[in-house]
Amino acid sequence: MQAPSAETEKTATAHKTLTLDEQLERKLKALRKYRGTVRFFETHRSLLSTSERRTDATAALAYARKRVHQLTKTVTALRAKIHGRDARRLAGLKPKAAICAVFGDDCQEAVAVAWCESHLSPTAENGQYLGLFQMGSYERRLFGHGRTAHAQAVAARRYFVRSGRDWSPWSCRWAAA
Repeated sequence: MQAPSAETEKTATAHKTLTLDEQLERKLKALRKYRGTVRFFETHRSLLSTSERRTDATAALAYARKRVHQLTKTVTALRAKIHGRDARRLAGLKPKAAICAVFGDDCQEAVAVAWCESHLSPTAENGQYLGLFQMGSYERRLFGHGRTAHAQAVAARRYFVRSGRDWSPWSCRWAAA
């Protein structure tokens, strides 16, 4: 059996479907290139005014501006798709994974507090206190709240950071060993 030729590999690579992240990276690279072209002509205005190269320079500038406009729209759309994809993925995380995704280095402490407060249940209720971190109505208004474990962890982290990265607002406090 023969190894695939370089031409066959090139064709296979050309038909590979790019991920959203790869598409965004390519579009951003092109956008930087065309913005650089626009900046070049804006700082070298003399190229646009001399009769010798005016037609070529004007056409190049117009094309670069058009591409910047098109690519900006494409980048915005790709970022929205990526944001939606990431939001769906984060919304589907189990409570412990959602807490760790949000709290990072403070994951262990946050999971311990949420376990003590709600046994890691995003639907836990105790009077006005709701969710993983049992935040009251005032705190939910200030820091947000949501139905998913991720949304509740984001709100709790806002509260945690606002309180000086301190667990004192919660009745179940993290006590470092």
